[in-house]
Amino acid sequence: MRYIVDHLPPGTTIKRQLLIANRTDEARRIDVYPAAASVEGSEFTFGEGRAANELTSWITLDTSAVEVKAWGEARVLATIVVPPAASRGERYGVIWASATSAPRSDGEVTQIHRVGVRTYLDIGPGGEPVSDFSIGELRPARSPEGEPSVTAQVTNTGGRAIDLTGSVTLSDGPADSRAGPFQVGQGVTLPPGGSGQVIARLPAALPNGPWKIEVNLESGLVKRGVSAQIQFPDAGQVGKRGSVISRMTSGWTVAAAVAGLLLLVGLAVLVRRRSRQSPRPPTGRPRERVPAGR
Repeated sequence: MRYIVDHLPPGTTIKRQLLIANRTDEARRIDVYPAAASVEGSEFTFGEGRAANELTSWITLDTSAVEVKAWGEARVLATIVVPPAASRGERYGVIWASATSAPRSDGEVTQIHRVGVRTYLDIGPGGEPVSDFSIGELRPARSPEGEPSVTAQVTNTGGRAIDLTGSVTLSDGPADSRAGPFQVGQGVTLPPGGSGQVIARLPAALPNGPWKIEVNLESGLVKRGVSAQIQFPDAGQVGKRGSVISRMTSGWTVAAAVAGLLLLVGLAVLVRRRSRQSPRPPTGRPRERVPAGR
């Protein structure tokens, strides 16, 4: 499990089991603990050490440390209790698994290795807020060393924090060339209403173009894409904004999927009801039958 993502009403309790794996040749003591996190700018930021916040006070673990054999595994149960008086809004935290290496012979350096499970908890009555985002300006550039890149401006238009991943593909280039897909840099997290940038770095040998570029981004079930015409500048310069050709939507948000399912169920019930109805009697005055040969 890499994430705990949930929407909970005040007064709710949930439990999540975490798997800790030791992928070394030595037995390890692993400390486990919750710590604070926040979304600042366009990054999910971890607090220092065991820094606490409101969410960490809601999290308890069934143990504070586990002994894990070489190439072994252990499980830890996390319980999150949301107070009945908790206010509406998102909270962020992380549950760390931390191992300390043996000190070096000079005694001056001790290494701490840790991995964590991010926690995104939305508190409030009713259903979960819809997640969504939009892709705005695309800007090509080249570094002083000649490495091309494309920056996409993204705005979180939904009610939950989003973690963005995706790819960039180039086509219709010089001599009808194609390139990609290239992965965009990870680590961009946007809070509701927040804006930020994702960057794709491309091979230095890529010609300036012009190119048709397709940028496809996703966060969970939400997927958005944009197609544009761009041309990379010379080394050390920022190019002109891409001219948008089309915008694409693939995949449904959870809310849209539920709405679509309810619509299909409603249509099925309506068809079934109509099929069970008996034919209506004819209306109006019946015509007089004329005997044959009259």
